[in-house]
Parts: sequence; structure tokens; C-alpha cells
Amino acid sequence: MRLDAHQHFWCFNQHDYSWMSAGMEALHRDFLPSDLQPLLQSIGFGGSIAVQARQSVLETAWLLELADQYPFIRGVVGWVDLCNPQLRQQLEQFAPHRRFCGVRHVIHDEPDDQFMLREDFGHGIGLLAEFNLAYDLLLFPRHLRPACDLVARYPRQRFVLDHVAKPRIKDGVMEPWARDIRRLAAFPNISCKASGMVTEAQWHAWKPADFSPYLDIVFEAFGTDRVMIGSDWPVCTLSAPYEQVMSVVTDYIRRLTIDEQEKVLGKNASEYYRVHD
Repeated sequence: MRLDAHQHFWCFNQHDYSWMSAGMEALHRDFLPSDLQPLLQSIGFGGSIAVQARQSVLETAWLLELADQYPFIRGVVGWVDLCNPQLRQQLEQFAPHRRFCGVRHVIHDEPDDQFMLREDFGHGIGLLAEFNLAYDLLLFPRHLRPACDLVARYPRQRFVLDHVAKPRIKDGVMEPWARDIRRLAAFPNISCKASGMVTEAQWHAWKPADFSPYLDIVFEAFGTDRVMIGSDWPVCTLSAPYEQVMSVVTDYIRRLTIDEQEKVLGKNASEYYRVHD
């Protein structure tokens, strides 16, 4: 099955989605499975991984309810409080659900760039492998160096880098992002989502060639066994329609073998998130 490895759902309200800054008003409405499913079908994709968009266990429970209702939602990367002494109880609440496949915290919004190296956060990361859960790293390029330290500390933990760490594509900036991506990719327990790139480019004015230097680095560093396609829908629609967003990667990987393409288009996400059934 081909999988969009990164998308979101929400019922919009200003309080819970205050991260939507000026210029993002187009996202100020509900985005639900009934909106995404025909988009997936239009490009021959059979499923997706729904990822948290607000830091609330209530949202995690809601996403899992949606996964019960819509079989195309193959996995849920939810939020739990990794710094909470009661984390085990939160994980025990959600882990029995067969679609609960990972956890994410919005690290790039934390005021401390070293947040992920805090002892209490690390204790939470250390519990995830026990529950067979992946961890999604949501970062800016300046967070890649501490991310290397985190990934090195937990070799049994599966990590996934979201949005190739949001390089400055609009400005054509490659370094130190490229150097640090290579360093992070040297750890075998991390994969990378080729996702979220269009919103780092010039909205509605980018060209596919704008992304090629960044994808070259990602595929060189991670290889075709550790890259997965994702849209970041509906956030990506700020910059382009869904089909055009996904074509950035699907067109780029035409140079690969059919087997390598299928890995990027779904097999890698299925393996890394353990969503086989």
C-alpha cells in the first residue's frame, strides 16, 4: 500500500491552533478524513499516517477514534507528555490501540534549543521502545546537532525526522543543514520524511528544481530504505494543491528502481511505523 506518511486533521478553533500565524488563515477551518480520502485516491494512495497538530492527549484519543472509523488511517502519531512522571499510564492507555504507532512533541517551538536533551524528556523517550512506538522529530536546522545526541543516546528507539528538518529552501541555503543531516543520518535508528518542503519554499511560486539539491542530500544520506513520502496536508495547501505537493517526491524518485520507489511510497513507512495489517 502507498502511504502518505504525514498529514493532520483538526476541528479548528483559535485557542488550540494558535500556531497558525498571519498568512495561514486558509487553514482556519475543519480538515477531516472525508476531505483527505479523495485526495489520496486521486493519486493512487491507499492510506496515511495521521500526526498530532496540538499537544493534547484529548487529540490523541480523537485521532484514534477517527482511525477506528476510517480504515485508510493506517497509523496515528499522537502526543503524550513525555516529561510527565505519569507517562507510563498515558502510554498504557493508548498502546493497546492497534493504530497508535508513534509520538511527537513540537520541539521546534520550545524556547530551549536543548530541550530534547533534558533528563525528564529523555526518560520519556526511553519508555517508547518498550511500547513499540516510533518518535517523530519536529525540528529546525539548528536542532539537528542536539538531535544527533538524542538519537545516539537511545539506539533501540526508532526515530523519524519530519520535513527534512525544514531547511531554508526559499533562500537556497544548504549549510550547515546538509552537514548536520549527514551526521544525523549516520545513526541507523532514524528515518526521514520527504515532507513539508513546499511551505519552506516560495509559496505558489516554487519550481520542482528548487527541491532537488535538498532531496539529493536526503537520499544520499539516508538511502532509499529510510526515506518516506509525506504531504503535511493540509498545511502544505498554503503553497500548492495536494497532488502537486506529492509530485515533488514522486517525480524526483522516477530515477530509482521500481522496488526503491515502492519503499519510499509506502513500504518504508509501513515498516518503520509497524502498520502492516
